[in-house]
Amino acid sequence: MSVVIAAWILGSAWKSSHSSNHTISVTGLASKDFDSDLIVWSGSVIRKSLELKDAYAEIKKDQETIKKYLISKGIVESEMVFNSINISKDFSYVYNSDGSRRETFNGYVLSQQVEINSKNVEKVEKISREVTEIIDQGIEFNSNAPSYYYTKLDKLKLEMLANATANARQRAEKIAENAGAQLGKLKKADMGIFQITAQNSPEELTWGGAFNTYSKNKTARITVKTDYFVN
Repeated sequence: MSVVIAAWILGSAWKSSHSSNHTISVTGLASKDFDSDLIVWSGSVIRKSLELKDAYAEIKKDQETIKKYLISKGIVESEMVFNSINISKDFSYVYNSDGSRRETFNGYVLSQQVEINSKNVEKVEKISREVTEIIDQGIEFNSNAPSYYYTKLDKLKLEMLANATANARQRAEKIAENAGAQLGKLKKADMGIFQITAQNSPEELTWGGAFNTYSKNKTARITVKTDYFVN
């Protein structure tokens, strides 16, 4: 991974109420590419039957089949969670010529979601693409797109804050030098927006802070607004 640090000057101003209060205002930007180290993938199985007990028995059988399949692919039980079974009733409606409606009960619909949380990103990615093997076993399984996260985000943010602050000081020193002055102590520093986007994508930054979860390869950006005294 490479670290790209850039900065730009949002504005610099000589505040002239008193000479001792002269300040320079700059904003530093730190940017870093990184790879996700946690993947969350889920899918759901569906069973339908006129008898509730039959649908329940089928979905419990499917649960065991899915569990065995995931274990055979290298997933440990602690990484998988089967949520509670959802039950609904399926009806169809037919309208008579007189406008009245006739309701027909088609059976019970049971669904259950399984969620995988793993640090083995590549393995789970592969499973999510090969999940049609479960469908080939006669199981109606709907797979969701994986989500990607980074477990060391706090450490990354602290590192980037330090880089952005250092970059802002370098810019402030250059401005002071060009003005024939000497940079003094830091008067104020405010963290700006922390953004996470997909690498090499046209994904737009937002005022509230983007937080990409659909891409494994990400780019983090952070800004620091600083005011320095000038001697």
